[in-house]
Amino acid sequence: MRILKFGGASIGTPERVKAVRKILQSASCKGRIAVVFSAFEGVTDDLIRAGERAGAGDKSYLGILKAIEQHHCRFIEGLLDKKRQTPVLAHTKRVLNELEEVLNGAYLVKELSAKTHDFVVSFGERLSCYIISQKLKQSRFKADFLDAREVVKTDANFGGASVDFIKTGRLIRSHFKGTQNLQVITGFIGSTDKGETTTLGRGTWSSRGGSDYTAAIVAAALRAKEVEIWTHVDGILTADPDKVKKAFPIGELSYEEAMELSHFGAKVIYPPTIQPALDQKIPIRVRNALNPDFEGTVIKENLDSPSDRSMIRGISSIGDIALLRLSGSGMVGIRGVSMRLFRALANHEINVILITQASSEHSISFAVSPKEAATAKQAIEEEFEMEMKSNLIDPVLIERNLSVMAVVGRNMRHIPGVSGRLLHTLGVNGVNVLAIAQGSSELNISVVLPMKDLNKALNAVHESFFLSDTKTLNLFIAGTGLVGKTLLAQIDEQAQSLLENSGLELRIVGITNSRKMVFDEEGIPAENWNSFLERSTTKADIDKFTDRIAELNLRNSIFADNTAHA
Repeated sequence: MRILKFGGASIGTPERVKAVRKILQSASCKGRIAVVFSAFEGVTDDLIRAGERAGAGDKSYLGILKAIEQHHCRFIEGLLDKKRQTPVLAHTKRVLNELEEVLNGAYLVKELSAKTHDFVVSFGERLSCYIISQKLKQSRFKADFLDAREVVKTDANFGGASVDFIKTGRLIRSHFKGTQNLQVITGFIGSTDKGETTTLGRGTWSSRGGSDYTAAIVAAALRAKEVEIWTHVDGILTADPDKVKKAFPIGELSYEEAMELSHFGAKVIYPPTIQPALDQKIPIRVRNALNPDFEGTVIKENLDSPSDRSMIRGISSIGDIALLRLSGSGMVGIRGVSMRLFRALANHEINVILITQASSEHSISFAVSPKEAATAKQAIEEEFEMEMKSNLIDPVLIERNLSVMAVVGRNMRHIPGVSGRLLHTLGVNGVNVLAIAQGSSELNISVVLPMKDLNKALNAVHESFFLSDTKTLNLFIAGTGLVGKTLLAQIDEQAQSLLENSGLELRIVGITNSRKMVFDEEGIPAENWNSFLERSTTKADIDKFTDRIAELNLRNSIFADNTAHA
């Protein structure tokens, strides 16, 4: 048995659903499978908006509801034969009528409780899975729609319920024992013993993460061979591809490495997904529904490449954090300060991302979400009010507009010099490190740095650890007269040999002459730079040109001034 899960992006259009059907057809030839789906792409966000507007007494929720209905009708019409559409459309309409009644109630009382919110967002998975199950039946699959609320039992913590694994496992095993059909399971949702709808995903993960978790829960209950998380990227990459263009897929990770990367922002996999699979030693494979022939990344206990001596596995980051610092002479040698500090934060349900403490015990720094920074400061100053009045402890300082970058890898504990290489790379690229933290397991080194430097830091560190044979120089060229043209011609002639012989990649990022200027972070081809410049509509301005260079803040940048005014 294998459990496959597809997120909203993988089923974002009827055409993508048809592609998923082919994946399921291929997978079912290799043994029994079950499949978990998220809502169709964008639907959960629409449901949340509709609920919020209804709860605020804003009648525009009706327009969103109508759009949701039309969205699902397009899928039904795009996936099903004419004769099958009528009953499916009728069922969808009945379900949406139920949703409309709930939203109307929220509109009348001008309140959307957490319980009602969970019920509202559950409609996305309930509709997508039902429609897809009908498509699979049409395609000669023996498929059943399974509402996860029947088998996934939770507490009543609406908005992020905890699963009763004993009861849930028993119900899942009983259900699967009674059928051999392909089960099309709603992700993200469960129910209490009273039958109240709950959700499993938290925060920005929304239904996608909760659906990952559902797949792992089912896999653990059935002792599945593998969990396959199908996304829109080729597995877990060495870094965020939106920030690091040269990031590439990681073949395999340990559970611990995957948890570290996901905690620090690698949003390919929802962190709680890993725990049920880890408990049962079930591998998790992350694959790309748009590139199904690629094997992706496998997360498991015993890796196949014990001889792999790469320093790190991946780089992850959290883009916006606040760093708080508690300091003062009254902290030195005093027992219980840390306990009081973190108890105060816990009492206000503030999540701490990173902690670092000076060996002198004079200060403790920790990172939190920016929206929680003011609450954290108030909670701590209330806790240490007497010490602050006596000037034994200073007022809490908050630094904003910061980011956390983490390098992760199980081999770091065996290879000396990782921290030195990391800090040296950041230093030579002008990135200031405000705090650094490393666990005793040596699995993760995290640094806090200015948000404006995050992209540069990620690219520099990625190049240093993964592309050490290649170094990229980002060139900015002012002046395209005789000297400038000669320089550009030399770059065109010698760039390939420099890359092959010395690992030096020359990337022209910006060019300006007396009339126009152009920028392209992906690189301006040296062989036809003049056509790029001629197509530009940006007037030349040397001050704006240099300002843009500073704004881009790229690593290994070189400014070549070929003008007569140098």
